[in-house]
Amino acid sequence: MTVFQPRTAVLTGVLAVATALPLSACSASSDASTGSDGKSAATATTAKDFGGIGALAKAAKKEGTLHAIALPRNWANYGALIDGFEKKYGIKVEVEKPTGASQDEINAVTSRKGKDNAPDVLDLGTSFAQSAAQEGLLATYMVEGFADIPDAQRDSIARWANDYGGYISFGCDASRVQTCPTSFKDLLKPQYRGKVALNGNPTKSGSAFGAVYAAALANGGSFDDILPGIDFFAKLKKNGNYTRVETTPATIAKGQTPISIDWDYLNAGYTDAFKSKGLDWRVVVPSDGEFSQYYSQAINIDAPHPAAARLWQEYLYSPEGQNLRLKGYARPALMAAMKKAGTINKTAAAKLPKVSGTPSFPTESQQNSAKSFIEQSWGDAVSE
Repeated sequence: MTVFQPRTAVLTGVLAVATALPLSACSASSDASTGSDGKSAATATTAKDFGGIGALAKAAKKEGTLHAIALPRNWANYGALIDGFEKKYGIKVEVEKPTGASQDEINAVTSRKGKDNAPDVLDLGTSFAQSAAQEGLLATYMVEGFADIPDAQRDSIARWANDYGGYISFGCDASRVQTCPTSFKDLLKPQYRGKVALNGNPTKSGSAFGAVYAAALANGGSFDDILPGIDFFAKLKKNGNYTRVETTPATIAKGQTPISIDWDYLNAGYTDAFKSKGLDWRVVVPSDGEFSQYYSQAINIDAPHPAAARLWQEYLYSPEGQNLRLKGYARPALMAAMKKAGTINKTAAAKLPKVSGTPSFPTESQQNSAKSFIEQSWGDAVSE
């Protein structure tokens, strides 16, 4: 298992613009994106509309390419997904700026409209997906398993849907921390002085934002009230437990961030990656602050390769694609349906950090309000 690198891809309005490639302002051949019956892949809202998966795969192979942005191979098992798609369908997946973020993707959609270097598909933080849908940037498309995705995790008219995600968790270097914390309340103990880190700044980092939200839920807050989370980290900073060193594989290896609050699929990836180096990295979802966040898939309404874009979505939401997410410790959106159908990889599922109950999610309005509040308050709360 390779070490995951973080994507700062949940908060809106804080990320850099992707540079457009100097390609021509023309899209893929319309002939390649048209089925034998004359139907256009660009207007297909289901695979059935285009004649089925086989017809879609045939048209996608004629297009020859799928263009994406911000898909790191070591994030939620994208490397295996890309390789699997290419091998199965004979279509080249081009990934521009793999360490980019959601805003980079949206900027590319808007700045490259009508050009053949525009992204075909998008992997977005849900707040980004909601905004992009409202701006008319996304195509309506329902994958075969769309109805099995929980209602709260998909757009009502199929412009986006959650694909994978996880919970805020504590990663802990058991060789440097005598007793690993299991709750946010534990983090306040004096034995953790200078040891508690975040994966970035919550005004920019999705996982750090989630950490503050989780801390709020653990301290009497709610999706409408993130202030208790900010107050918690202010207290953690005041008693010397919070360190401003941001978590990376290097800081973990050096012992600079022996306790890291991050997504469980990232922390679980570290466990495998560091085992051979003798580092005992343990992961737990805090008992008093369960907060879950998922990433969404969408298709550019003006995708240069519309058949390949739709085929990619079908692959990601197929049992094969969803089980590859599981192997990367990410929780697939279709997990409950796959358990019911008996198609889930039970071995991979058993390795996930344990959680209780069913996740709930803040609305777009609640997320935007929390984001604004953090932007206004975080600096003062944790300043020296």
